[in-house]
Amino acid sequence: MKKRLLALSLGTLLSSNSAWAVTSMESIEARLAAMEKRLAAAEQRASAAEYRAQAAENQAQKLAAAQQQPQSVSEQPEPRTAKAEQSSSQNADGFEFHGYARSGLLMNSSAAKTQGGPTVTPAGETGGHVGRLGNEPDTYVELNLEHKQILANGATTRFKAMLADGQRTYNDWTAASSDLNLRQAFVELGQLPTFSGPFSDTTVWAGKRFDRDNFDIHWIDSDVVFLAGTGAGVYDVKWSDETRSNLAIYGRTFGDIENNDNTAQNYILSLNNFVGPLQLMVNGMRAKDNNQRTDIDGNRVKSDAANNGVHALIGLHSDSFYGLREGSSKTALLYGHGLGAEVKTIGADGALLPEADTWRLASYGMTPLGEGWHIAPALLAQSSKDRYVKGDSYEWATANLRLIQEITQNFEMQYEGSWQYMDLRPAGYNNRNAVSGNFYKLTVAPTLKASEVGEFLKRPEIRLFASWMDWDHRLDNYATDDAFGSSGFKSGGEWNLGVQMETWF
Repeated sequence: MKKRLLALSLGTLLSSNSAWAVTSMESIEARLAAMEKRLAAAEQRASAAEYRAQAAENQAQKLAAAQQQPQSVSEQPEPRTAKAEQSSSQNADGFEFHGYARSGLLMNSSAAKTQGGPTVTPAGETGGHVGRLGNEPDTYVELNLEHKQILANGATTRFKAMLADGQRTYNDWTAASSDLNLRQAFVELGQLPTFSGPFSDTTVWAGKRFDRDNFDIHWIDSDVVFLAGTGAGVYDVKWSDETRSNLAIYGRTFGDIENNDNTAQNYILSLNNFVGPLQLMVNGMRAKDNNQRTDIDGNRVKSDAANNGVHALIGLHSDSFYGLREGSSKTALLYGHGLGAEVKTIGADGALLPEADTWRLASYGMTPLGEGWHIAPALLAQSSKDRYVKGDSYEWATANLRLIQEITQNFEMQYEGSWQYMDLRPAGYNNRNAVSGNFYKLTVAPTLKASEVGEFLKRPEIRLFASWMDWDHRLDNYATDDAFGSSGFKSGGEWNLGVQMETWF
């Protein structure tokens, strides 16, 4: 009996230990499984945090790259303020102030009033500019105020407003003759986090503005192409590392400011493509009832005016001097038909015929020659037919050369020569007469600079200058209301003397 009881007790005890062992193992395995789940969850959270950190780093790199990319240059004075924007583009958050200004005194050799300006010749009416050095009698000012932000989600915003004024009076109080104007007011949104693929680096804008990718020939004070108005668009749709596109719509108004009820609206659809250094721009425009437009007296302005047009540009932007040496160069060929026949300031001329055709060639470059010399040649030529009257033609070509000679670290000599040939046959339009001939200008300008003497696009500058101009006497007969042939400004040789400051920042 005792043996049986002992055996039963041992059996019970052993059975109890086995059950405890099984239960203990199951608990350990459960805890290990729970720990594995917690570790997996922690790894997921760490992976998500790492992804967010990488995304933030990528966004920061995009912003830094965008800030380092130069903004394209905008119009005769406008591109200069665009250059100023480039220099301070790294200030990506907060308020910025940029500006452009030129002002100077211009007189003839008898200390009397004289004529000047880049459009001083008869060809100037159709965009035939000549060299600007020692040839500007005006005061022109641009004031640009901007506000930029980088938001918490990585998106960027930019607001810009530009005030501009230009006049030719030398008085200190000029309110009565002021042309003060709000030239730009627009907003940009960039780096939007919900945009992806080709649109991940795009900038969306709306308002009144100059197109970002306008560019000019500074020495001739002429845009190669100038697109501006009120509208909206998107910049930098990137199809690849080397290919991007801009798409925009602009509106412009023809007619007198006081006659808003009778003006025609010109709407411009613009597609601008870049493949490496190549540019291909195509614009279409429509101005319904332009041929019905009347002036402020109710008279029909031009019953045969075009209602639509096309415009195209092919350009090459090179980071060398025409592939020959260090420097830079730009070349563009433009064509326009109908309303597009005003190929420089797109959509601005409402008097063009439906048959109007215009071709324009523009090219310029800059390079150092060594031993303190620098050179910048430029060429601008245009041929336009059936422009305002069937059978008319306007042909001209301008060659310009500017040289800089470094003298000291704050003083340089600037030399500029311009030649323009024109053959203008207006067929009686606007009481203009057919003329042909040559124009010449030579300028010498001792120049003071604060630093970086020899740099073509560094300002401010203060210049003294002396310019000699002459032209064929036939050109005096082009019109009764233009500069040539006016009192005291006739062919045979004219000296212009003066002083000028120019700055941008």
